[in-house]
Amino acid sequence: MPEPPNPVAERVAVPAGTTCATALKAAGLPSSGPEAIVVVRAPDDSLKDLTWIPDVDTDVEPVPMFNPDGLYVLRHSAAHVLAQAVQDLFPEAKLGIGPPIENAFYYDFDVETPFNPEDLNRIEARMKEIIKSGQRFQRRVFSSADEARTELASEPYKLELIDDTSGVNRTELMEIGEGELTIYDNVDRRTGETCWSDLCRGPHLPSTKMIYGARLLRSAAAYWRGSEKNPQLQRIYGTAWPTRNELNEHLQRLEEAAKRDHRRIGEDLDLFTFSAEIGRGLPLWMPNGTIIQDELEEWARQTERRLGYQRVSTPHITKDALYYLSGHLPYYQDDLYAPIDIEGEQYYLRPMNCPHHHMVYRARPRSYRELPFKIAEYGTVYRYERSGQLYGIMRTRGFTQNDAHIYCTLDQAKDQFLEVMRMHDDYYRALGITDFYMVLALRDPANTDKYHDDEQMWQDAERITVEAMKESNIPYVEDPGGAAHYGPKVDFMFKTVTGKPYAASTNQVDLYTPNRFGLTYTHSDGAEKPVAVIHRAPLGSHERFIGFLTEHFGGAFPVWLAPEQVRVIPIMPDLLDYAYKIRDVVLDAGLRVDVDASDARLNAKIRTAVTRKIPLILVVGRREAEQQAVSVRYRSGDEKSMAVDVFVEHALDLVRSKSLDGAGNLRPTGDKTPGDS
Repeated sequence: MPEPPNPVAERVAVPAGTTCATALKAAGLPSSGPEAIVVVRAPDDSLKDLTWIPDVDTDVEPVPMFNPDGLYVLRHSAAHVLAQAVQDLFPEAKLGIGPPIENAFYYDFDVETPFNPEDLNRIEARMKEIIKSGQRFQRRVFSSADEARTELASEPYKLELIDDTSGVNRTELMEIGEGELTIYDNVDRRTGETCWSDLCRGPHLPSTKMIYGARLLRSAAAYWRGSEKNPQLQRIYGTAWPTRNELNEHLQRLEEAAKRDHRRIGEDLDLFTFSAEIGRGLPLWMPNGTIIQDELEEWARQTERRLGYQRVSTPHITKDALYYLSGHLPYYQDDLYAPIDIEGEQYYLRPMNCPHHHMVYRARPRSYRELPFKIAEYGTVYRYERSGQLYGIMRTRGFTQNDAHIYCTLDQAKDQFLEVMRMHDDYYRALGITDFYMVLALRDPANTDKYHDDEQMWQDAERITVEAMKESNIPYVEDPGGAAHYGPKVDFMFKTVTGKPYAASTNQVDLYTPNRFGLTYTHSDGAEKPVAVIHRAPLGSHERFIGFLTEHFGGAFPVWLAPEQVRVIPIMPDLLDYAYKIRDVVLDAGLRVDVDASDARLNAKIRTAVTRKIPLILVVGRREAEQQAVSVRYRSGDEKSMAVDVFVEHALDLVRSKSLDGAGNLRPTGDKTPGDS
């Protein structure tokens, strides 16, 4: 986001009875362009329209458009223009909700026929007309809920929001607000006539003319209020930016993201699929995708073995008593699948592995000599996600986690947690991920009721966590209020190649759960003491992490992860025997290899291998057969000729070192041909 050419005033004094816009103008602050002040922040931290008139002299904070809050207001205003355009063109459309979201906005509509691309073009053209006309956003307060119901009688979804204010989520609060009910009118700047209105808490831009760069992106089906029990609406997504240049840059990022979309690449490379007969959100891993799973899991096994972890295996279902003990019932019930009645007892599909691992630890008495006790499992869990939240393999209802728990003394906890952080660092850097940081979720000091009340336990957990984070030298930011009810937590975050933030894993020092489960050890003095538990999952789940890696590498996995590592392509049919001979040698060395024995032309065979993103392509002709050699074609476009045994050792070295050279446009192993002395 560009910095403003001039600093924005920290505070502006607004005299009682004066609009904020008047005070800002007197202060000489900009009213147009990306530096324009679009709203102000009041002393109570709420955002106010520039038409707000305080009752007493008030200092406000100007909020420019390029500020995150300014972008929020820009996109919220663009959503209103979208809804106005839709109802102008489709008068029968009923309004759902239309909030700003990250880098974008959307609005939901109840229409008989789904929107098509031609409809979106017409709607966007109408939006441009509304924006150009410079309509004013004008706030009104309803005197009562009955008045709101009367005015919005033709909008059933708005009426539902007014009538059912219990349990509304944050998105819906953008519509109805907290306390008073307000409506925003889009007013013609010349005639003062109201062109369109919407139930909304605001705030909004002063004028539609300030929406400089907006574009509609796509439409999709969406259930009202996110529940498949409700009517299915049509959602239109759009994006808006302070300048057209920023809009174009964002559209280019979206184009790149579309090329790397794990759902498309997963289908192209036969990594995974879904079946309507099995159920939504339950992926089927194809052979190619299973290879990637196996490679990641073996990497984790080797790493954990060196660090003293022991592998365990636990059931996929459990009696409800375990989740009452852990505290997940009844508070986590909405995320669980319905219970299964077995011989009069209630069983649940497990949503997490922690309680099972605690029972492994508790299976027999433990001595301080056994600590730290580390157990790991790639454990499959099941969580009920709403249909609207499912997203390829990045958001599923069944997934397998790289899970582990460390049981240790309080004195060991900091060093063990530091080891966990360094494990994350090693994994990510090995995959070429360097732009990552941690988020430390702490208690909200203004709302301590939602946390357990053992202050000493909180202080110990926070101290251990912060000391380990500082010692790790990995950058981190704090998130007050983000802690779990039983302790602080640490999320590892990194940006994708398209700039989107990605939450890789959540890790915790947990001093609370051991008391619930009676997880103790015998101290050297013979006393029973509670252990500290560290939850960690550096590679997250197979599903989510492979989805991320698919987009990170654009499907061009490094040699060690590539489902097919080597493709042998004979130039002519009579060289097939030599091609199969090479395949057998490469296969015996432990590499994944195949031969293209089709009748296609050479260029078509190479093109197919490139499309399948195979990192090492071996082209063999008569000269290679005579010399017992191969011509190696890399993804970078480089070609090297080498003896078969030299190639095998080179390929094995790329695998053993987990080299990223085969992942994209990097050269193989430096400037020399592999195998050269």
